[in-house]
Amino acid sequence: MNASVHSTHSPLGDYSGPPPVLIMASSTEARARAMISAEAAGLRTAAVDIEQAIERLNIQGAASALWVEVDRDSGELLDELLERIELEARAGDMPAIVAAPGAMIDAITARIKDPSIELLIDATPADRAMALALATSRRSIAPQLQDISNEPSAARLRQLSDEVSRIAATLARLSVGPDAPPEKPDPPTGEVPNVSLDTVRQVIRARRLRARHFDEELFADPAWDMLLDLLQAEIAQHRVPVSSLCIAAAVPPTTALRWIKTMTDAGLFERRADPHDGRRVFVELAPTASDAMRRYFGEVGPAVAI
Repeated sequence: MNASVHSTHSPLGDYSGPPPVLIMASSTEARARAMISAEAAGLRTAAVDIEQAIERLNIQGAASALWVEVDRDSGELLDELLERIELEARAGDMPAIVAAPGAMIDAITARIKDPSIELLIDATPADRAMALALATSRRSIAPQLQDISNEPSAARLRQLSDEVSRIAATLARLSVGPDAPPEKPDPPTGEVPNVSLDTVRQVIRARRLRARHFDEELFADPAWDMLLDLLQAEIAQHRVPVSSLCIAAAVPPTTALRWIKTMTDAGLFERRADPHDGRRVFVELAPTASDAMRRYFGEVGPAVAI
């Protein structure tokens, strides 16, 4: 692969606008996908191959965003780059986007933990435009992207955080009883009800059956679907990798990853590194979420839990 640096505009010193989006791509096709999205938003781009990415980051003074676009797994080379992207995101200097195919979900999420990094899996053009808008808006350097971030799809993302907060507050109340104050709940009292594995599986099966008769988008509820899947796994003593949880969410993988990130930030999910595979992360219910789910089933019964 040609190792040269590609840029759509003149050097930084000759341009007074925002710095370019630095694209680090695994192939010519991957580079083109990222460049189309950035340039459609009116931003300059500079691109390097994955092999030269670390070297370029060492001398990169500024960027509107760091964009990693991969269509194949480069192994340790990719791991090293993702760890560097994680460090850059934590420093807060340059927002980051990572785009990859669905087969690489586990390898990507094992290295990317910072919630500010936008993850795109099997992304559509709309997903890419929205991720770029969200990433660059953190720097307030791209006013031309504000129209994108105000689109209904982006508005739904902003509502996601509010919705998860509501779910977290509801589960917190359930874990200690309906009369407990949500701000400072008392410690849970009484035994947590036992929930059978068969009961949870029946609920999940019934939810899936709806898709035979109706458009499944009518019932999209990734937060609840993931909570049910993790409860089922907990009872069965199984571990759930990120890729499996994305499937259980029954929404596009990029959307599922945003839900996982938000649910983790809300304290409902916990990430656990796979001790046998450094390129895989498991997700499980946080203890309070587990207690709340079991108390919920104990209160309403399996029929209502659907």
